[in-house]
Amino acid sequence: MRTVAVVGGSLAGLSAARALREQEFDGRVVVVGAEDRLPYDRPPLSKDFLAGKVGVDDLALTTDDDADLDLDWRLGDPAAGLDRGRGAVVLASGQEIAADGVVLATGARARSLPGAQLGGVHTLRTVEDALALRRDLTPGSRLVVIGGGFIGGEVASTARELGVEVTMIESNPIPLGRVLGAEIASACAGLHGDNGVRLIAGTVVTGLVGDARVREVHLADGRVESADAVVVGIGALPNVEWLAGSGVDHDHRGVWTDARGATNVPQVVAAGDCTFSHCAFAGTALRQEHWTHALQQPAAAVTTLLGRTTVDAARPPAPYFWSDQYGARLQFAGHRLPGDAVEVVEGDLESRRFVAGYRRDGELVAVFAMNQPKLFGKWRRQLVPRHATTVAELT
Repeated sequence: MRTVAVVGGSLAGLSAARALREQEFDGRVVVVGAEDRLPYDRPPLSKDFLAGKVGVDDLALTTDDDADLDLDWRLGDPAAGLDRGRGAVVLASGQEIAADGVVLATGARARSLPGAQLGGVHTLRTVEDALALRRDLTPGSRLVVIGGGFIGGEVASTARELGVEVTMIESNPIPLGRVLGAEIASACAGLHGDNGVRLIAGTVVTGLVGDARVREVHLADGRVESADAVVVGIGALPNVEWLAGSGVDHDHRGVWTDARGATNVPQVVAAGDCTFSHCAFAGTALRQEHWTHALQQPAAAVTTLLGRTTVDAARPPAPYFWSDQYGARLQFAGHRLPGDAVEVVEGDLESRRFVAGYRRDGELVAVFAMNQPKLFGKWRRQLVPRHATTVAELT
């Protein structure tokens, strides 16, 4: 193997490129990025960057050390096809990159809604998205956030800090209820009310209405909410359409891989947000869209690509994500299923400082903490994987 193409120019792609050099691959490494920017950190887009506290340069993920990796960057020219018969990645410009091995790390894009073409309607995935949204967050303006997940909560928090009136609309009865369960999710939802955010839950948006710009958000229960700006935070879709006809197994959930990033095609592995992969903590395949997954998992995929065994896949890290909202730190590790028993093991819900543990058949399977980072770390270390599988079992 003399040339590896890493398709994806964000955190997972950069992590894969670094892992190739760390695992002593000395051939050519070509990194393909859809955006014309070097990899940058996305979590601040909904927080400090959106608030104007940090600039574009502060988001950079590459360091001076990365200059020594000798990477061939192809930015602003996304992959359009994968021809495994000829061993080539085809770019949108028509250029081709001949490669012996391929790492698929194309990430995901924000879901949208009908009417999203109106001015003032935003999703948040890129620097340009955040800059456009920042211009609409003027003091006293009315922002409607559609979706009460972590992105929606962070945007609402930042908007309130900027003096914006915020209404949040969540289709489920409680924001984050499917992730955390009703009791713990209710404690998190309380943060919105504590900070002046009006929460409407248990109904869906049926339309975004306006002329050149959005003016109203229509709900299924007949209500109409006035809006100067709207943020749609209803999840993400994996960027896998370009793989049509490649022979790589994929669907709307992502590229199918095992726990070590192997696809069904030899010399093609996948990593990060675009993967639908087995999670040993969940006991099933799922798509993990979190920063730590994009940082850590590519090393295992690279090990698989190079045919090495230096990564211990028997004990992968537990899924982990965090969120900063209204000055509160929220942290979650593991994987919760409906029916798991939950118990507050440190602190109490009322104080907004607690740790909750989730158990399945008596075993600790997930941990959530609000404003308890040290105690969270102690409980997180007790999580252990429960299952293992291969990509063949996903088909």
